[in-house]
Amino acid sequence: MAIATRQELQNYLELFEGFEKRATAPEFVRKLRQDAFARFWELGFPTLKDEDWRFTSVAPITAQTFDLPQGASVSQSEIEAIVAPELSNRIVFVNGRFAPELSVIASAGAKVLSLAEAIGTANPVLQKHLAKHERFESDAFTALNTAFIEDGAFVHVKRGAVIEQPIYILYVSTGEKPQMVNPRNLIVADEQSQAVFVEDYVTLSNRGRTGLESGATVFSNVVTELVAGSDSILSHYMIEREDAKALNVSTLNVQLARGANVDSHSLLVGGALVRNNVHPVLAGEGSDCLINGLFVGNERQHLDNYMKVEHASPHCNSRQFYNGILDGHSRGVFHGRIIVHKDAQKTDAKQTNRNLLLSDNAQIDTKPQLEIYADDVKCTHGATIGQMDEEALFYMRSRGIEEAEARRLLLFAFAGECLDRMKPGPVLDWLRLAVPTWLPAKR
Repeated sequence: MAIATRQELQNYLELFEGFEKRATAPEFVRKLRQDAFARFWELGFPTLKDEDWRFTSVAPITAQTFDLPQGASVSQSEIEAIVAPELSNRIVFVNGRFAPELSVIASAGAKVLSLAEAIGTANPVLQKHLAKHERFESDAFTALNTAFIEDGAFVHVKRGAVIEQPIYILYVSTGEKPQMVNPRNLIVADEQSQAVFVEDYVTLSNRGRTGLESGATVFSNVVTELVAGSDSILSHYMIEREDAKALNVSTLNVQLARGANVDSHSLLVGGALVRNNVHPVLAGEGSDCLINGLFVGNERQHLDNYMKVEHASPHCNSRQFYNGILDGHSRGVFHGRIIVHKDAQKTDAKQTNRNLLLSDNAQIDTKPQLEIYADDVKCTHGATIGQMDEEALFYMRSRGIEEAEARRLLLFAFAGECLDRMKPGPVLDWLRLAVPTWLPAKR
């Protein structure tokens, strides 16, 4: 490792040494933290020479000096102002720490608690699954997150349980000083269960409201492991709507057992630098996975989506649909890999990336990719890049619709393709109202 890289990592070493002294945990967690930090020190941060990071520089992260977060005071009224009333079954974290006074947990058939509590009680489900699926050996950000494992959401859905209300996991950052938070979420759904999970990342500015203004940079480095038992039916939403200074690297690993059906939906609309990693492993025969996403960039935002879909068993289906809307000097990335292992015969996989550039200065890098090691499969991939349809715009204006309204309608129709792939329910109802407010306004 180069000396410059060691200098960049020195701050993290000091943070880890202080963290180890104060963060008590069982021996297996302490060892996990130590092994992960040792691996992070060996790997260093990725560079543009790394194929999986060739379109994204992490310089905005390495150039900062972060502290670990401290407690902050957030009121119930501030929380109510940023969440949908439909999502009342919630567990809230402020600067990465569980806030019981802001949480309302009522899920019969599921155990929902903070990861810190699950670690402290030596929960057997946690011990079986924590850090067993998203391995840190090859990814620096996962290693960094694992080294600082302390809190996050732990959800265990019991066998055959049908959870009527979405389980809403809200992460609020106050932005009071440059800080790094490492939320770790473990979601385990037993066989034949049904549930919806929502992760929402929001910045609450010093003036008590969300938006594009904040006092300091927050670096959220998130890892979520989702274990889908046999014949389970699950939906997972990742919503990133932080402020314009935020740095967010998130990793979702989904393990699908036999016959499991999982929908993954991502909506990225905030942040200066965002990297969204989605890694489903179709490990059980007959499992099915939908990966659906929308990313909306403006100003100089950089939004990177990295998909790695592994077909490890036969007769599995996967679908990837990602739409990007980019304005100003923003840059989007879509790098999608479908890996079909040699035993995954009868695989059916499709990958589509569609992008709309609203500015001459906006940029998209798209790289659909197939790696097929089986001979009886059906796999397709494709990508498109375009601008606003002037003929459609002219048609709408000829029918008396103002230009600004016509553009808004066309943008929402493009974004609505992603909403149409979501299942009916309170999350979709909320997003149909919220997404139009997140789209670029007429310049």
